[in-house]
Amino acid sequence: MSSAMLSEFINNPAYHDYLAILKGARNGFVYGCKVRFPHALVMAILFGRGDWLARAKTIFRATRMHATNLAKFVTIYKTMMLLQRKANSGKERTADAFISGLIGGYLVFGERNAINEQIVLYVASRVMAAFIPRASSPYSNTPAGAKGKPVPPDARYFTVFASIAWAGALWLFRHRGESVQPGMFNSMTYLYNDSERWTDLRTLLWHNQ
Repeated sequence: MSSAMLSEFINNPAYHDYLAILKGARNGFVYGCKVRFPHALVMAILFGRGDWLARAKTIFRATRMHATNLAKFVTIYKTMMLLQRKANSGKERTADAFISGLIGGYLVFGERNAINEQIVLYVASRVMAAFIPRASSPYSNTPAGAKGKPVPPDARYFTVFASIAWAGALWLFRHRGESVQPGMFNSMTYLYNDSERWTDLRTLLWHNQ
């Protein structure tokens, strides 16, 4: 296939929705690596146990899980959005993002493990914060400490919690973007909106823009 034919194919509006799923998976994987790798590296250096080979394996496993889970979630979310639009004569309903996020959250993040728990708690905190009335002053970060030994959540309730958290996150981003925390809004823009745009093979799979 020549470069001209390839360019014509990837810029054909008839294939846009399907290629958007592909790019969404790509952006999910890249973003997961960018977010998890430095975090896992610092944690391994500061708090890791064992020799450096064992720590390197821990970093790799954590980064791979975060990246692949995010790629899978974006794929499921965008696929469900497409299926619902097709079932509704090409029109998007306000509930579509919630349903898509619910299914993706259940299938991908419903299993309780350390990586999923961190991601879901991050998402849930932003979802809950979105329901707080907006203030005119800028955001400020006030770290809070906790005493006592943490107890992990019950796995059954965590599955429900994960599903609702992702459903709320995607619905808010889609329909109440002004209420979403800025850092999360930028992340979700990269995952779900930027994956709708490309001009050639390089910006489809290699570079986001």
